Amino acid sequence: MLAYGASAEQVDEIARMGKSTVLECLVRFCDAVENLYTREYLRKPTPRDLQRLLQKGEARGFPGMIGSIDCMHWQWKNCPTAWQGEYGNRKGQKSIILEAVASFDCWVWHAFFGVAGSQNDLNVLGQSPVFDEVLRGHSPQVTYQINNTVYSGAYYLSDGIYPRWTTFVKTIPNPQSEKERNFASFQEGYMKDVERCFGILQAR
Repeated sequence: MLAYGASAEQVDEIARMGKSTVLECLVRFCDAVENLYTREYLRKPTPRDLQRLLQKGEARGFPGMIGSIDCMHWQWKNCPTAWQGEYGNRKGQKSIILEAVASFDCWVWHAFFGVAGSQNDLNVLGQSPVFDEVLRGHSPQVTYQINNTVYSGAYYLSDGIYPRWTTFVKTIPNPQSEKERNFASFQEGYMKDVERCFGILQAR
């Protein structure tokens, strides 16, 4: 049911269980996964987590940075035939997009699988819950100082496709000065935190 989005009636003959039993098993399985992993993964950072992320960001030269955000196309080998038109990517493969925020130690505290028809990072961002709390006015209270200017609000390192919001810090596309080249080098290097996390997920 989870893998294919099937109804209980569709799997009751395969599983040789009644509809109510199938649904109860699904709920228990989901509860078990949630109980097992919620304390550490896929949850908002606690104040203690946030302090750790901010300290590491500042040590790397990015005060106020709490992680890297990016998307990847996850190839869907067993995509149901009926959904293949919706989940095709630009290369003709069947895939689903995963948006994630990861920290320097590969801790994923936000993950969102894009819905059908989403072909790029912006489409996924438009439906992602990553900024829901910020829009409700419940963003973490973070202040930091750069060049004697005080800023408020945490930010993420991102690549060039993301919009020009204050919450995203992107690289400099064509750095000219030594200062710009250094910034671009560090930003692109630390942006690889989330890409390294994607690599680990794919390898496993």
